[in-house]
Amino acid sequence: MRHIISVLLENESGALSRVAGLFSARGYNIETLTVAPTEDRSLSRLTIVTSGSDEIIEQITKQLNKLIDVVKVVDLSEAAHIERELMLIKVRASGKDREEMKRMADIYRGRIIDVTDATYVIELTGNGSKLDSFIQAIDGGLILETVRTGISGIGRGDWVLKV
Repeated sequence: MRHIISVLLENESGALSRVAGLFSARGYNIETLTVAPTEDRSLSRLTIVTSGSDEIIEQITKQLNKLIDVVKVVDLSEAAHIERELMLIKVRASGKDREEMKRMADIYRGRIIDVTDATYVIELTGNGSKLDSFIQAIDGGLILETVRTGISGIGRGDWVLKV
């Protein structure tokens, strides 16, 4: 089963490496990993997407909590949460393809953020299946480059991940 684990971590050099090392040392796979400082510049927030049974996820959580730099660990998958991913996709957009790419971006609520004579860069946000669907919906021969951030997640309602 897929889990989204959110980690508050001291913003120190080597902290991210220790978290990634924990996963690799135990043979656990990280599907996506996003990290950035929080409103408190001394803390970073990691969002890790991984798969495993409840027992494996419990083991990962316990091992993460043992790391000195880790402040707090939460499995967002256990409660109501919101998840989003950002994708930038560069597509060929010339001739008849130009209008079709604009139409597809509009349908998927994407924004064209860069325009040249021959290309568009389209920004899309949403869950992974929406981004996958956009890629499937356009002609694969028109895709020049794709960049995805991985999932960012946050709990719904009054619950917050804070120290």
